[in-house]
Amino acid sequence: MNNLWGFGALCLYAISLALYVWHLNGNDRRIGYFASLELAAALILHYLALLQRSHLAHAVPYDDLYGSMSLFAWLLAFTYLALETFHRQRSVGAFVLPVVIVWLVAAMLYAPGAAPPPAPARGALFALHVTLNIMAYAAFALSFVLSLIYLLQNRMLRARKPSRVFWRFPPLDVLDRMSRSSVAVGVAALVVGAAFGLVWERRLRGSYGSSDPKVLVTLLIILVYGAYLWLARAIRWRGARAALLCAWNFVLVVFSYSIVNLYLTRFHRFY
Repeated sequence: MNNLWGFGALCLYAISLALYVWHLNGNDRRIGYFASLELAAALILHYLALLQRSHLAHAVPYDDLYGSMSLFAWLLAFTYLALETFHRQRSVGAFVLPVVIVWLVAAMLYAPGAAPPPAPARGALFALHVTLNIMAYAAFALSFVLSLIYLLQNRMLRARKPSRVFWRFPPLDVLDRMSRSSVAVGVAALVVGAAFGLVWERRLRGSYGSSDPKVLVTLLIILVYGAYLWLARAIRWRGARAALLCAWNFVLVVFSYSIVNLYLTRFHRFY
């Protein structure tokens, strides 16, 4: 994203964050509205930056680590804005936008001086497979942030020491619903993305590769988040327990894929 679109998007993300923080500390709803508008504008510029990079590389923007990180940041911000609009809550934007900005800055620092060389054509199925997988992880990351906010707010309530900013947070039940919505989006994207990946692998290699470590880890992630969605509605698990489980699930995702990537790097088993 070494272009004007990318730097413009980063500036708008920063302005949106400042407005979200202002909204969190104030009572003017118009500030929250402008924060959402700035976020939408940042998403548009960020998309144009990704599109420009795709045109320069003649490939999808995730063909290297930089492109994957940039796309992850865009999908994280997009998923959050969609949930914010659906649940009509802007109070958590001040906590989500820092993650987007840090991730995007890390991607820009990593960015090479020029676009990567053209990658071999891999087809629409592979593109959908990777894009949906990145979208799933972005949704899981968002649910992780929401769960941490839930746990923090719940602890403040139990300690009976709420601050002034505390009263600007959405109710616990709203945070719970937003977290479950984010996980549901992630699970749906991961299931469809994994299905596309298996079909693509079948066409390429003549088999489904069910013993591939990436496939096994994907099934494990679907299982643990499916368990969360089921337990989060149970009376004994609803609330802080479900939020803690959701947070640990994301830790498991990061740990599992770190181990798998080390394994694939050692044995050179890349797509």
